[in-house]
Amino acid sequence: MTPDVTRRRAIGQILLLAAGLVVLTVISAGSVYLVNKARDDARWVLHTVEVENQISFSQLQLQRAESTERGYLSTLLPDFQIDFEKAASLLTPALKRLGALAGDNPIQKRLLDEMLPLVNQQIEEFRKAIELARTQRMDDATRIVREDIGRDTMNHIDDLAGQMRAEEDRLFIERTTNADRSQTLAASMTGIGSGFVVVLAAISIFLVRRSARARDNAEARLRDNNLNLEATVDERTADLREANNEIQRFAYIVSHDLRSPLVNIMGFTSELEELRGDIFRRIATLGRDAASAPLVPADASDTEPVLDDDDKQLSQDFTEALGFIKSSIAKMDRLITAILNLTREGRREFEPVRIDTRELIEGIVATVAHQAADANAQIHIEPLPEIISDRLAIEQIFSNLIDNAIKYLKPGVPGEISVRGRTKLGFAIFEIADNGRGIDPRDHQRIFDLFRRAGTQDKPGQGIGLAHVRALVRRLGGTMSVASDLHNGSTFTITLPIGWTASNRNRDS
Repeated sequence: MTPDVTRRRAIGQILLLAAGLVVLTVISAGSVYLVNKARDDARWVLHTVEVENQISFSQLQLQRAESTERGYLSTLLPDFQIDFEKAASLLTPALKRLGALAGDNPIQKRLLDEMLPLVNQQIEEFRKAIELARTQRMDDATRIVREDIGRDTMNHIDDLAGQMRAEEDRLFIERTTNADRSQTLAASMTGIGSGFVVVLAAISIFLVRRSARARDNAEARLRDNNLNLEATVDERTADLREANNEIQRFAYIVSHDLRSPLVNIMGFTSELEELRGDIFRRIATLGRDAASAPLVPADASDTEPVLDDDDKQLSQDFTEALGFIKSSIAKMDRLITAILNLTREGRREFEPVRIDTRELIEGIVATVAHQAADANAQIHIEPLPEIISDRLAIEQIFSNLIDNAIKYLKPGVPGEISVRGRTKLGFAIFEIADNGRGIDPRDHQRIFDLFRRAGTQDKPGQGIGLAHVRALVRRLGGTMSVASDLHNGSTFTITLPIGWTASNRNRDS
């Protein structure tokens, strides 16, 4: 499967799941809304039932008051008067409760406002008739009962109550219909949502299983590739190790074989230097014989012969040539020694030990204190992390970098050299910074090449130090870089594993 197909499939899966999530969210929100609406509609239905019950209760209390009034007028028993007062006392809060329940409906509020004065009027007439009967004025009490005014009032009250009940019946039908519709929609939405969840779950399971199969196939291919890659890497590593060992052996043999003729050249050069005095004394003697001059005393072999101008120039040229030969031999000897040291270092097995880097660098600074004083340089050591690595290699790395920092300071400018360090993601990062002459950015890679140097060649060296340092850093599993500009100082950065263990020791040897 190509990367484009895999990417398109992944994007399709993400879009499908996102769309499903949006639809599921909409269904969930709709279900919640419809359930709440159904609950509200049911509450209004219950409210309608309560209003109807309160109307019936109020009518019942009014009828009870009328019945007890008639019973008292017929029997004059005190119990009927007590029942009347009880019904009248219950009627007032019942009407207030009815007003609170039906106050949201303008029609009911209008009917109730019309009913209340009539009810109060009728209760007062009942109470007046009872009072007349209690005071033995039965004729007056009977006349009040027999008048049609009271009956008309009761009929009007019953008519108003009927209108209120009819309004509540209409509201009951409307609200019941709304509640049924809301419940039906909520149930439908819940069913649709549940079905969609099932479908989405099935699609998700299908996608997960397909992704799992694709992942298993990819992991199987990756394992096969890793096996092949590991075998290839092991083979190439063995080849590289063998080639590296061969190069080291070759460098050692070449360096050793070069030293033999170099020793012979040095010996013959020393003999020529010793013969120089005898040769030019003979030349001086022959010159004086030709000029009939007295012979040079026999015991003057250690004295510088007196030569003519031409012979004197020849003697100087001879001496200068010998000096060039000797200096070239010395330089060649130093290069051969450096190569031999590199080959020996390449064959040395590193031993990881715990290193207090601050203590180690303080020791290095103590050994170069005289050089730093001559260069008017201050070396500052900031807090440094401890590491586990090869002590000798670490000492060679920092010794070379600190020595270079002192060597390449700007003349006449007080030197400032700092060594600092920090840790990050299992690595120790060391920086050796100075305010020296700096390095042209074009030479940042050149300085790490063997026998290559940058800038003005006014300091002794063979161009091996930084190449050797970078090789040591790489063998220790780290990296090395430089940040510098001309006349603005340099900062060499060394990154090394904090815990360099035996599992990767000598892997590059």
